[in-house]
Amino acid sequence: MTGPSPSHADGPASELDKLRRRVAALSGKRDEAEARLQALLTSLLPLDDLLADTRRRVGALHEARSARETASAAAALGGQIEAAHLMLRGEFARYDVSPLKVVGRAVDPAEMLVVGTHPHSTRPNGTVLREQVTGFRRGSATLRPAHVVVSVPGPAPEPVPEPVAQATSGRAQPRRTTRSQRRLPRKSSAGRARRSRRS
Repeated sequence: MTGPSPSHADGPASELDKLRRRVAALSGKRDEAEARLQALLTSLLPLDDLLADTRRRVGALHEARSARETASAAAALGGQIEAAHLMLRGEFARYDVSPLKVVGRAVDPAEMLVVGTHPHSTRPNGTVLREQVTGFRRGSATLRPAHVVVSVPGPAPEPVPEPVAQATSGRAQPRRTTRSQRRLPRKSSAGRARRSRRS
């Protein structure tokens, strides 16, 4: 009795092994991607807590009853926003995401999108003057281009003077009036006190 030929026996087995290896590799990549996503979402949970607290502080700012309370609530709110921004930038750094530094550089179409121009007498043509939307890179690749305003030759436009507020005559607060100016009756106790002093 003759068995199957070696070439026929080895053929399907080797293809099956290749398929198993591919499935195992894909499965490993999927597990790695799931783990990275889980880590990213877990790292963003404290940011959600911070933003929820920021909303509470906004409510406190609206409910402030005095200038002192308003200033205190505004300072606390500013601190919360700064903390949230730093926390988010820290999480970006963990995943090798960093903001592009573009102000003062020449325009690079790979990293920047020009959204406006501004005349400038001293900066070279095409120099980034300001950034309207922050650009980011991940590793060496551009994650999002920066939206920038660049210089063009020409004198800088004259600043528009702010309108001067006309001085209002009189005091900022209403003048206090006396009882006699308001024509109110005198208190009876005041008359008795005067008579008792004279007597």
